[in-house]
Amino acid sequence: MQVHFVTQDQDYPGEHSEVLEVLLQLRGQYTLETLAAQVKKQLAQGYQLVYVQADSGILAVAGFVVTEKLAWGKCIYIDDLVTNSACRSQGVGHFLISWFKDYAKANQCTQIHLDSGVQRFPAHRFYLREGFNIASHHFSMLDV
Repeated sequence: MQVHFVTQDQDYPGEHSEVLEVLLQLRGQYTLETLAAQVKKQLAQGYQLVYVQADSGILAVAGFVVTEKLAWGKCIYIDDLVTNSACRSQGVGHFLISWFKDYAKANQCTQIHLDSGVQRFPAHRFYLREGFNIASHHFSMLDV
């Protein structure tokens, strides 16, 4: 397994359609085309997209930003994290979280944060096993 970055200067989304198809497993409100456009827009704003690839294909995808917050200092915020449904419970998620820890240290980040939908119980169990804590409630106001 190896982690790769999607970069803006690559043939996008052409050579990354398989990456986007895995990301669609988490973000099903998009089509392949609208997801490609949104990811391209976010890449231009500092969003980073990585994927785990093996000979068998794309195993996992994660989108994140390196940011600084008054509450957290310099940190990684993981916006999107999905293991390909065909590869779950095979150590891919653990591999990716380990990569994030190393990436955080290499970039002088002291924390990693993410939100997870309240209904995603298997994901919550995974995050707790990986050492994440439930540190807050996330509130949102839609349709403003």
